[in-house]
Amino acid sequence: MSETMNTPSRPDLRSNASFSVTKGKGPEFAPTHPFALAPVGTPPVSVDGFTKEFLRELNTGQGVTLSEATENDLYLSLARTVRNYLMGRWLETARQQRENPNKAVGYLSAEYLLGRQLDNNLASTDLTNIVVEALQGCGIELDTLRQAEVEPGLGNGGLGRLAACFIDSLATMNVPCIGYGIRYEYGIFRQTFVDGRQVEQPDSWLTMGSPWEFPHPEHNVQVNFGGHTVHSTDDKGNELVNWVPDWNVNGIPYNYMVPGYRNDRVNTLRLWSAQATQAFDLQIFNSGDYAQAVRAQTFAENISKVLYPEDSTPQGKELRLQQQYFFVACSLRDFIDNVLPDDFDLHELPSRIIFQMNDTHPVIAVPELMRILVDEEGFAWDEAWDVTKRCFAYTCHTLLPEALEVWSVELLGRLLPRHLEIIYRINDDFLEEVREAFPGDEMRARRMSIIAEYPERSVRMAFLATVAGSKVNGVAELHSQLLRDKVLPDFSAMWPEKFTNVTNGVTPRRFIRQANPELANLISSTIGKGWVNKLDRLRELEPYAEDPEFRKAFRDVKAANKKRLAELLVVRDGIELADDHMLDVMVKRLHEYKRQSLKLLHIVTVYNEVREGRMAASEVTPRTVIFGAKAAPGYRMAKDTIHLINKVAQVVNDDPVLEGRLRVAFPANYNVTLAEKLIPAADLSEQISLAGMEASGTGNMKFALNGALTIGTDDGANVEIRQHVGDENFFLFGMTEPDVAQLSAQGYQPGRYYESDQRLRGALDLIASGHFSGGDRSVFEPLAANLLHEDRFMALADYSSYLDAQANVEAYYADEEAWSRSAILNIARCGFFSSDRSIRDYIQRIWDTPPVI
Repeated sequence: MSETMNTPSRPDLRSNASFSVTKGKGPEFAPTHPFALAPVGTPPVSVDGFTKEFLRELNTGQGVTLSEATENDLYLSLARTVRNYLMGRWLETARQQRENPNKAVGYLSAEYLLGRQLDNNLASTDLTNIVVEALQGCGIELDTLRQAEVEPGLGNGGLGRLAACFIDSLATMNVPCIGYGIRYEYGIFRQTFVDGRQVEQPDSWLTMGSPWEFPHPEHNVQVNFGGHTVHSTDDKGNELVNWVPDWNVNGIPYNYMVPGYRNDRVNTLRLWSAQATQAFDLQIFNSGDYAQAVRAQTFAENISKVLYPEDSTPQGKELRLQQQYFFVACSLRDFIDNVLPDDFDLHELPSRIIFQMNDTHPVIAVPELMRILVDEEGFAWDEAWDVTKRCFAYTCHTLLPEALEVWSVELLGRLLPRHLEIIYRINDDFLEEVREAFPGDEMRARRMSIIAEYPERSVRMAFLATVAGSKVNGVAELHSQLLRDKVLPDFSAMWPEKFTNVTNGVTPRRFIRQANPELANLISSTIGKGWVNKLDRLRELEPYAEDPEFRKAFRDVKAANKKRLAELLVVRDGIELADDHMLDVMVKRLHEYKRQSLKLLHIVTVYNEVREGRMAASEVTPRTVIFGAKAAPGYRMAKDTIHLINKVAQVVNDDPVLEGRLRVAFPANYNVTLAEKLIPAADLSEQISLAGMEASGTGNMKFALNGALTIGTDDGANVEIRQHVGDENFFLFGMTEPDVAQLSAQGYQPGRYYESDQRLRGALDLIASGHFSGGDRSVFEPLAANLLHEDRFMALADYSSYLDAQANVEAYYADEEAWSRSAILNIARCGFFSSDRSIRDYIQRIWDTPPVI
């Protein structure tokens, strides 16, 4: 990096000293920023030092005195003070990477579900105790400022949370990494309920400011769309292609620090915001057409407005493709232009970067890199393809055919004409390979073609990722096997060495140490410190499962967590939790395959059995079932299921026949912040998807690591969790994946289960009768009819087995010593499910990016 600057006479981090940057290199690890003028890395080692920094930030950053400051002023000043402390480490990380350019990971993900940043950064810098004391000296409680932080609206579910866990582990393990994504202005949406129905509100998470981000408009990237291509030849007969776009936007980068846990490394998450290249037309404005004058700005900014825009319309589909191309085009250009040295030979690009494609959303990066190398850098096609194949790897996160993205040729050709040409040539060359490997098998070539012909001519992005990726991995042992055998069998037959497995994991820094401090303290006082970065050390807890005093201490922790959750929910949602109830939790994206419907059938069955006198209320184990889920705005069945859950809750909670022994709660807008309170309090974790449908799951890991027992099918990572914790500490039910396949082949008829099971018949009839909708049968009868006549994910087939397993849960829960023993063994035996272990597997099996020493 070459800089010229005027340095202030004293190291005041908030000075207005002038400076200029002639060119920035290495911004993936830190920005070019005026803080670089001063020795920002000097830590506030004393309470007094931190207090002075905080008050200075309050005065000069927010422009207020302590007596005038609002809660938001105080939070922003605290966040920036902590951020300033991290800056020195960030800049030092960048310097080391420039001087010793190790191979890095470029993590390409459409979402990052980060959660609140303050506590994570305090833990990473070991500043928590200093901050608590410094704030108390100013008459401020840290807990108050924690609540002022708004969670970034940058993700939705497991995909985004996994990405956040992985970038945390990469930094903690000293692996150079830059995460690339989109800075969504409104995120997914803020969920509210109106008469039990989901209503989507904008998630205005940026309204009060985001102190953790650094905008860098000087590093903007222009991204082109539309237009046509012009083909010509040079004087040597080489084909030249020029893309002539119709329109373009600028990508503005925003950097977020990703600190390792107490190791001085700070990696970067770089998110892109869309901005019009010509945002304002003064002539049109002066003519009086004010809306038209800013039309370009509005159109461009739509690209980074909302995560996963509703795509049931052609416009929604086009916006999604715009988003995907926008962020990967910015990211590739950024790495080539701002990270690599000016004289870097791009033939050596695979030695400097491996781009991990987190699902199919970033796969358009493959033809984009080919376009850069061939059209802009003058590579021969075969040279460019050799480089490209070694720069990408692909993680598949689904087994559902409809979740494997396809883009119509018409849309892709209209929006990205050059990329469609490149995809066609990749496909032509690939099909030649297929025909050579399997001569005479033209049907195989058609099956494997990246271009689908039916029902419309389209590009299969998962196939493109598989052809181009150096490796393809699933995210649990069962998922990876099914990926090879059922989703991409022709590809695994052709390239068996390309397929591997990396079972997902979660970061223990956030999901034990931060989310469950009482449990973390109990673990540290029992086996010593250091386990947070070496989670396999939890095995040392196993003997303590036999210790009555330790079991009592564990139950005390669980009780404290339940109390903490109860205090939050009564304020946040007006939900009151009973002290003596089992906490039965099902939190995940609302989708039919996850089978929230099966959990509902269990609740309605218990209620109906008591209501009709076949069970006494006293026989019901006191239980509160908590749901948390968002449904995609256009997913009607999922939204109707949310409506039913809320209406069942209303009736069940108010009916005196149950004597308050069964309750249902559905706090709106489930997010990471709520998860950090809910997961440590849970007794029972519901992981009940149809076998063969869930890729992995990570919520199942978080619950087990926090001492909840799992009731689940043999699906996703449940299989591995059960293998680790033991059958006796896991409530297994339902069909296996081969059972599901066999039943489907025979012709599944859900009505047979309805006819043969009185309890099931009673529950479905009660739902259809209007009992939960004020007597209006039309409200939920379609849901009941869908289960009765279609039941795509076989909830009725697993119903009886599920109820039997729930009976086992209740019997076991009645023995608190046995339950506590199993909960402790879940914690002790789940160290495998650390995201640190996942990253080690990626390094060894896919990336070849060893940690920096």
